[in-house]
Amino acid sequence: MAGIIKKEDIERVRHAADLYDVVSQTVTLKASGSGTYMGLCPFHDEKTPSFSVRPSLGVWHCFGCGAHGDIFDYIKKRDSIDFGEAVEVLADMYHIELHYESLHHHLERNNVSTRSRLLQANEEAQNFFVSCINTAEASPAQQLLAGRHFTHEQAQHFGCGYAPRGWNNLVNYLAKKGFTQKEMVDAGLARPTQNGVYDYFRGRLTWPIRDSAGRTLGFGARRLYDDDRITAKYINTPDTVLYKKAQVLYGLDLAKTSIVSKRQVVIVEGYTDVMACHIAGITTAVATCGTAFGHDHAKIVRRLIADNSLDAIQLVGPSRGSKIIFTFDGDAAGQKAAMRAFQFDGAFLTQTFVAVAPNNLDPCDLRITYGDQAIQKLLEQPKPLYDFVIDTVIARCDTQYTAGVVEAMKAVAPLIARIIKDRSLVDAYTRKTAGKLGIPIETMRHEVQKAVQHNHIQLEDIYPSNKYLGHDYEDTSREVELYAQKELEREALIRANGRQQSYFRIEDTIFLREQQFMGALIQMPKAINTQLFRYLSPQSFYVPTFQLIFSAVLAVGGLPSATEPISPQDWVQKLNAVGGISLSKPIHELAVMPLPTLISNTKVGGPSAPACSASSFAATDKETRKYIDELMMGLYDSYLLRCISYQRTQLGETDNDNKKLQIVKEISQLEQQRELLKRNKN
Repeated sequence: MAGIIKKEDIERVRHAADLYDVVSQTVTLKASGSGTYMGLCPFHDEKTPSFSVRPSLGVWHCFGCGAHGDIFDYIKKRDSIDFGEAVEVLADMYHIELHYESLHHHLERNNVSTRSRLLQANEEAQNFFVSCINTAEASPAQQLLAGRHFTHEQAQHFGCGYAPRGWNNLVNYLAKKGFTQKEMVDAGLARPTQNGVYDYFRGRLTWPIRDSAGRTLGFGARRLYDDDRITAKYINTPDTVLYKKAQVLYGLDLAKTSIVSKRQVVIVEGYTDVMACHIAGITTAVATCGTAFGHDHAKIVRRLIADNSLDAIQLVGPSRGSKIIFTFDGDAAGQKAAMRAFQFDGAFLTQTFVAVAPNNLDPCDLRITYGDQAIQKLLEQPKPLYDFVIDTVIARCDTQYTAGVVEAMKAVAPLIARIIKDRSLVDAYTRKTAGKLGIPIETMRHEVQKAVQHNHIQLEDIYPSNKYLGHDYEDTSREVELYAQKELEREALIRANGRQQSYFRIEDTIFLREQQFMGALIQMPKAINTQLFRYLSPQSFYVPTFQLIFSAVLAVGGLPSATEPISPQDWVQKLNAVGGISLSKPIHELAVMPLPTLISNTKVGGPSAPACSASSFAATDKETRKYIDELMMGLYDSYLLRCISYQRTQLGETDNDNKKLQIVKEISQLEQQRELLKRNKN
């Protein structure tokens, strides 16, 4: 088939790409102690991490929504592209040249604007804009930046550029670089006419809008000339395959590292505000691009600042949890923006604060007027968003009169009831507001309860119990001192694994043993004792899914030999290829499942050992091998017991003496095998 990427190049990309690096561009991943990393799923909104990544095996799985796959599947789902484009995106990222089955590939692809080509077009456009910022024509842009107290070096750091006046400067530049007019239009860099295309950005100061990986998705541009036919002060790239204004944050590429480490993000309103904050040392600042802060922005922020530092409780409150600080103005527009923020869920809002500068100055003007320290001081003591909005509503009422007090009470009650969907906060804010208004607590509580019933609100708890208890060992510094504690941790992890899986609905000892062995079989086949493995067959397993997976292992030739040059990723890919769609989900679940022997071999609080790295794929340590041997002997013993039970049933149902004698012999042989197994175990 024409235009197909050569298989060997696909495999080169697969082995060069690092799943951890790719996923962590948009998701904060925390080690869970066994080469597995957990984070908030990028494909559905959640408060408790259920997204599991096993980089060494090249697989990921979400226990919440069920999405799973390899690194190509991740890129396909993240960017909404096909397989070929996913390969091209990763090839570009890791600088791998691709070869195609057809020599006419590039001619054929000219009719299709691939994501890879659009990214390249945007990068070339950024190079062009930056090259124009130092020209004489760009003097108004230079003066604007200088007037905002930005040096040439600082403007360069933020990628400031200049789109020249005229109709086809960028179009001609991109055409010389080999881009088609369709690609320019699809990238949002040009607009079509009957006679061709013309530049979308003309005579404006530009900023590149990048994703967290630093890839340019689009641009923001400020008006400089009075005769500009577009009267809007700022324009942005129109929505494209790459750029969706509701899903991008300016400065995220520069702020991401600080956001993750500090678990804090500062939301400002403009490009120069982001620049001012970063220069002042607030390196967690980002801005929305031509739209209000919305649900998609909240998802991005939540995934980056996720705080899951304790096993059982996810702290999301303002005292110890993560912080989102908005620099709303104190005027009507800022108050409206604050009210709009109440559309988000309680867990997000309890982390949200508002910082209002003196005289309602934005961060850039604040820096110009009072210096860098003024921005730092502004963000030192922000006000909780709840308090800001409640105080704003109360301030609109004349509370020196009884009628004003009643008006304020009735205005605030729905906010407390409808927005603060948490039983732990409703009463606190009810009491606080009653005190401000000088009314009895019961009166305020009654009004809030009326609002709860009227709006059919169900109170929740924003401090959710972590259903993945036992997976996060990163944030403690103590070591496991007693063997008993290890065993408790093992047991808790095994039980947690049993609760999370989706392929079998009965949790018992037999199932848990089979599940642990299957996890080891997929994650570290070279650690398995080949002599014991020969005793096993698909019938050795009680769970139908495990019977099929074991059959898939046999179908690929059984266990890889100790000297066979097969990577962990290749092993999983082979099983997936044979198992097909029906086994893909359980294989991925088992591939990311933490194994208790590896947990117990890792110091609690220490860095997570990549349990399934190329070296530990064989797992040569004695404890791991012993653990897997015990699992196999337990599996074989359970199988023998089932056979004995079956034979005894047959014995009771037959009247044939010869058949009875034969059954008794078979039972005796099975009992001897069990006895031999026990002696070998001891």
